[in-house]
Amino acid sequence: MALGDGYSINSDPEEDCEETDLLLNNDMEPAVKEAAAPQLCSARYSLALLMFFGFAVVYGLRVNLSVAMVAMVNDTESHQSLNRSTGHECPAHSDNRNSSKKTDGPDGSPRYPWSPETQGMLLGAFFFGYLVTQIPGGYLAGRFGGRIFLGGGVLGTAALTLLTPLAAQLGVSWLFALRALEGFGEGVTFPAMMAMWARWAPPLERSRLMTISGAGASFGAFVAFPVTGVICESLGWPAVFYICGGAGCLWAVFWFVLVSDDPRTHPRISEPEKNYIINSIGSQGSAHGWSIPLVSMMFSVPLWAIIICQMCSNWSYYTLLTSLPTYMDTVLHFDLQQNSFLSALPYLGAWLFSVLSGVAADHLLEREVMSVTAVRKIFTLAGLVLPAAFLVAVGYTRCSSALAVTCLTLSTTIGGASAAGVFINQIDIAPRYAGFLLGITNTFGTIPGVLSPIAVGYLAKDVSIHNFLVLRFKSDLEVV
Repeated sequence: MALGDGYSINSDPEEDCEETDLLLNNDMEPAVKEAAAPQLCSARYSLALLMFFGFAVVYGLRVNLSVAMVAMVNDTESHQSLNRSTGHECPAHSDNRNSSKKTDGPDGSPRYPWSPETQGMLLGAFFFGYLVTQIPGGYLAGRFGGRIFLGGGVLGTAALTLLTPLAAQLGVSWLFALRALEGFGEGVTFPAMMAMWARWAPPLERSRLMTISGAGASFGAFVAFPVTGVICESLGWPAVFYICGGAGCLWAVFWFVLVSDDPRTHPRISEPEKNYIINSIGSQGSAHGWSIPLVSMMFSVPLWAIIICQMCSNWSYYTLLTSLPTYMDTVLHFDLQQNSFLSALPYLGAWLFSVLSGVAADHLLEREVMSVTAVRKIFTLAGLVLPAAFLVAVGYTRCSSALAVTCLTLSTTIGGASAAGVFINQIDIAPRYAGFLLGITNTFGTIPGVLSPIAVGYLAKDVSIHNFLVLRFKSDLEVV
C-alpha cells in the first residue's frame, strides 16, 4: 500500500531522504502539532494490549524451565550433588521439615540426575540462541515491518517448547540445543516490537505505549512462576511445557489476524487516529533502506551509554529471573509451591511500576516539565541505583526469609522505572533505526543472560548466602 510520501512501507527511500546523522535532537517538537486522538478502544492501544499479552507469553516460555527445574531434578540419584548444593546456614521451615522438598509429580514424571553446573548450563542455553538473532531481527523488522517477525518468533518458540519433555528424555545435549533454538526464535521479538512502535507511537505517547507492551514481560514472569509450580505439583512438570507452548500458539493466531505493520494499512483504524499518528511521527516512521549508518552508530556515545546501562541492569535482572527459584530452594528452603509464589512477587511489582513510570514520563513530557533527555536519565538512574542497594541488602538478611523476600521484591519493583528510561531510549535517538539499535543493545544486554546462570551453577557447588552475595555484588558494583 502506498504511503503519503509516495513509498510503500517496504520500499527504499531515496538516498537523500536517509538520515545522514544517526541521532535526532531528543528535545525536538513532533512533526506536526496534531490534536490527540482518543485512547479508549483505539488501534494503537489495542496493539499495546496485544503486545502486552504477547510478551507475557514470551516470558512464560522463557522462565518455565527455571521453576520446572526444581521438579525435574532427581534428588536421590544426584545425592552427592545435592549435598554439595544445598545451603545449611538457614534451617528448613517448620512446615517443610517432614515433607520432601521436591514433590513427585502425580503422573510419575521422570527425574534427572543433573548437577548444579548442568542445571546452570541448561538455564543459560536459551541466551546462546537469543544472542544470535537480535541484530538481524532488528534490521529485517525495520526494513520489512515487525509483524511477521514478532508473531513468527513467538509461534516458533511456542512450537519448540512443546518438544521440551521429549528433548529432556533424549539427553542433556538435546535439551540444551532445544533451549538455544527457543532463544533463537525469541531473539527477534523485542527488536520487532521497537520497529513497530517507530511507526505506531506518537512521540508524546511513546513512554506509556512501550511500557504497557513491555510490561507484559514482568506480568508473564509474575504469572509463570506460581502457575508453573502449581502445574508441576498437580499435573507433573511435562504439562508446564505443553500448556505454555499451547498458549503461545493461540496468541499467534490472534496476532496475525488482528495486527498490521503500519497505521496506513490497518483495516479498522479510524481516520482521526490514523491522521494523528501519521502527522505526529512524520517521516521518522518510514522504513529504512538496505543501507544503515553503521559508522555513525559505532562512534555514537549515547548508543554506547545505552549499551552499558542495559548490560549492567540485565545482569541483576537475569540472575534473579533464572536463579531466584534456586535461591529460594537451596538457601531459604521453601518448598516448590512456596518457592514459585514468592519468586513471582518481585515481578508483580515490576509490572505495575513500569506501567506507572511510562505514564509519569509522558506526563512530564506533555506538560513540558523536562526534556526527553532529562526524563530518560532520571528514570534510568532510579531504575538502576536503588535496586542495586536493595540487592546488596539481601546478602545481609541472613536467614530472615521475610526480609530477604522484601528486599528482592523492592529491588525488582523499583527496577521497573528503567522501562521508561534506557529501555526505550533507542526510539528517541533514531526512530527509523530503532529496531536495529534495540537489536544491538539487546545483544550486549543478553551476554549477562549467558554468563549469569553459569556463574550461579559454579557458585552453587557450595551454596551459601555469601556466594549469592558475591554474585550480586559483581552486578551491583557494575551498575553503580
